[in-house]
Amino acid sequence: MLKDPFLDEAFVPDLMWFVGQFDVYDREETRGAILGVYNPDDEYDRSELIVKYGLDLECLSYRHKYVLVEFLRTKLGEPDFDFQSLFEIDEGCPGSWPRGEWYNLKNPRDFFQDVYGLAKEIWKVDLQKAAIEDPSTW
Repeated sequence: MLKDPFLDEAFVPDLMWFVGQFDVYDREETRGAILGVYNPDDEYDRSELIVKYGLDLECLSYRHKYVLVEFLRTKLGEPDFDFQSLFEIDEGCPGSWPRGEWYNLKNPRDFFQDVYGLAKEIWKVDLQKAAIEDPSTW
């Protein structure tokens, strides 16, 4: 069983792994200032954000990355999947995005489509390594 990198339990893929790094709650003046110069609706800025921050997941093994990318591929194949819900922050929960655009992206599916394409490119070696293994042995 593939274990969560932080907990002693099974790893459950979640698309928040790709956007959680953009939460600037209680870091608005530091991380928020850095990320605030980017517009997630702009294609170039979005690519920069994803490459520099969204895929910077050193805590994950090549197996975790494979499971996440496959999970994302599945969700992208669901035409009615609500990607915007991943950017909604409940009023009572601590969390905030660096800019107002994050709360209501023009096309959140495009954001995740870019995550998918860039992850396949940047994590290529890890994904190939995991693909030749039998996931049932993890």
